Amino acid sequence: MAAHNSIEPTLVRFTRHLHARRGLCEVTVHNYVSTIRRLEPLIGLKPTPKAIERHIERMHKLFPHRQHVNRFRSLLCLYGAAHQARPSEEAPSPGARYVVRGGSLTLLIAAARSLRERAMIGTLAYAGLRNRELCRLWIRDVDLGSQTLHIQVTKTQKDRYAHIAAPCVSLLAEYMRERGAQPGDLLFVCIRSGRPYAQQNLRKMIRTAARRANLEKRVYPRLLRHSLATNLLYRGAHLLAIKEQLAHAFVETTTIYIHSALDHTQMQYRMYAPSYL
Repeated sequence: MAAHNSIEPTLVRFTRHLHARRGLCEVTVHNYVSTIRRLEPLIGLKPTPKAIERHIERMHKLFPHRQHVNRFRSLLCLYGAAHQARPSEEAPSPGARYVVRGGSLTLLIAAARSLRERAMIGTLAYAGLRNRELCRLWIRDVDLGSQTLHIQVTKTQKDRYAHIAAPCVSLLAEYMRERGAQPGDLLFVCIRSGRPYAQQNLRKMIRTAARRANLEKRVYPRLLRHSLATNLLYRGAHLLAIKEQLAHAFVETTTIYIHSALDHTQMQYRMYAPSYL
């Protein structure tokens, strides 16, 4: 019991660090703090860089997916940075991941088994919704005329509107015609039970579709959100517009995608740079 109590002041400081220095929202901070509370018996109250590296090595042996390990590594580096116990390199952002390009997204949507699945994947890809936002969409929230989705009670605890492109509008219109539901019905429900579509089912569906599409890397719903942000940035969208589309509480959260865009710019430069010598 004493050990549990001793970590609380440290977690309070970590919480303040995530809010004030990293600009993360409440739900994300809660998830990070809960994870560190579970890991504390393994890494210690104030882990040294070596302790963090040892734990990361253990995770590489336990988990086959590199992205899963990298997310934990990023969190551990953030925790270490909160009390100057991080490795020598700059802590990477937990949001910085690889993205799914346009061609792969086309294959992913085409690999869906039904119109409903295509509509779900397409909405995630075009709107950049969080898992629970998609599962809580009502038919009345879809405005095909203005090409927007009304998102209620998000992580920032206020309603917002997310834009969708014309192909997504057409896909949703076709799906809703086939569905024939009323405005007061949820947009996506389980076919067998009629209950709200569960987030774990969404993750499973995306994973299965990615395997059918023969995509090499692990694909999950949140990755489509990151991919939208990065692809918008590649195509010239303003950072503030991306922030509003994704409903980030702070623009600092959105800036994590700049690093991917810089890598892309460097790659393009090297490919097309003229030869003078």
